[in-house]
Amino acid sequence: MFPKSGNRFSKKIMLKQEVTIDTALVSRLVATQFPRWKDLAVRPVASGGWDNRTFHLGDDMLVRLPSAAAYSLQVEKEHRWLPRLAPLLPLPVPVPLAMGTPADNYPWHWSVYRWIEGRNSRPAWPSSWSPCNGSIPPADRRQGSTTFFEADH
Repeated sequence: MFPKSGNRFSKKIMLKQEVTIDTALVSRLVATQFPRWKDLAVRPVASGGWDNRTFHLGDDMLVRLPSAAAYSLQVEKEHRWLPRLAPLLPLPVPVPLAMGTPADNYPWHWSVYRWIEGRNSRPAWPSSWSPCNGSIPPADRRQGSTTFFEADH
């Protein structure tokens, strides 16, 4: 749901990608801010997301850059909360390794994380499942998703 007009965020800001984010930009940002990783290959992740653009950094890390101003507020929250939540959860969650700063015409903070191998939990919502009614398909229960979702309650 979008905030009502008159709030500081509008539909236009929420949906508009305000900057071009590509491998060249990511490589420059990493090289200048984290020179120890400058020689690692940068390549897009197959499913890069909407809020963030995600790139592999070498074989063991990833870089996430917010795609618009409204999403940039997540970076500092993730750096504050993910390290605290990770030991309390039954499944691995990405813990930040480094936070990049605005530079090279990229206006927001961004993150480097350890890569966790896996797959998308569900690329498309089945018609029988609604995230609003709390139902989780039986196949997901067998894969441990229920335990993960219940762990934060």
